[in-house]
Amino acid sequence: MTILTPLIEQRADPFIYKHSDGYYYFTASVPEYDRLELRRAKTINELATAETYDIWHKPDKGPYSDLVWAPEIHYNSSDKGGAWYIYVAIAPSREIKNNLFQHRMYVLRCTETNPLTNNWEFLGQLDTGIDTFCLDATTFTHKDQLYYLWAQKENHIKGNSNLYIAKMNSPDKICSKPKLISKPEFDWETIGFWVNEGPAVLKRNRKIFVTYSASATDENYCMGLLTADENADLLDPNSWSKSKDPVFSSCFEHNVYGAGHNSFTKSEDGNSDILVYHARTYTEIVGDPLWDPNRHTYVKKICWDDNGLPIFGKPSLQE
Repeated sequence: MTILTPLIEQRADPFIYKHSDGYYYFTASVPEYDRLELRRAKTINELATAETYDIWHKPDKGPYSDLVWAPEIHYNSSDKGGAWYIYVAIAPSREIKNNLFQHRMYVLRCTETNPLTNNWEFLGQLDTGIDTFCLDATTFTHKDQLYYLWAQKENHIKGNSNLYIAKMNSPDKICSKPKLISKPEFDWETIGFWVNEGPAVLKRNRKIFVTYSASATDENYCMGLLTADENADLLDPNSWSKSKDPVFSSCFEHNVYGAGHNSFTKSEDGNSDILVYHARTYTEIVGDPLWDPNRHTYVKKICWDDNGLPIFGKPSLQE
């Protein structure tokens, strides 16, 4: 049996951003869930051995003092002459209420050219107007409009989280009502937990693709796909079509299980889209999968079919 080698071990919810300075920037959830870590390198493979920088540690108490999850780093060129932003979910404690942790989304900003520094400003919570468990936010710009895309619990909808989108008038504030674009409904989205989370955006072939992850974080964890036309109203739920089957999931052939919570980046030559995701190498997890540290970062080139749709294939080195 072939065992696929991860790019970076014990880094879940991986996010790789290719910047105009020629560097790849990497962040992810660390097993201790206690800090924000960054690294950078000139190539994707070099991220594996790049020096790590702890740019923020959680305080000992308060509303954002535990379970630091799924950070993403983005650069906004129009803000303050250019600034870095990190979006991250943090809880006040490990207390579970109504079967959920108590995470909210928070934002940090750095105005230095190189973000591998301690000079990050904690801007506070990003309020969506829904005061419930939320996580896994990302941002993207389309037709000069900045959008916020995230996962959140809505009390009258069954499950842990749904996907929402809103317009932003600055990198730390939304300026429109959140619109629900996906909720757990298919069998493969509701194994263990009813979950839609971890949205990631890929724009190509006059379409906007949003991948997301579903089900419990064991071998059942997998990825779904939403698609919208580039000229559609992205705040209209009817603009989005949803895959009826998962587009990426566990590969027992290569010992890669629970493939999900992805992001996208570009190859070094800029010609290929790269899928970045986490997965495990075994299924025999003792206790809650959340506390098992062995979710590893993998990367894989994406191919495209004749209709301009992404082909994710399976977790392997094969394109």
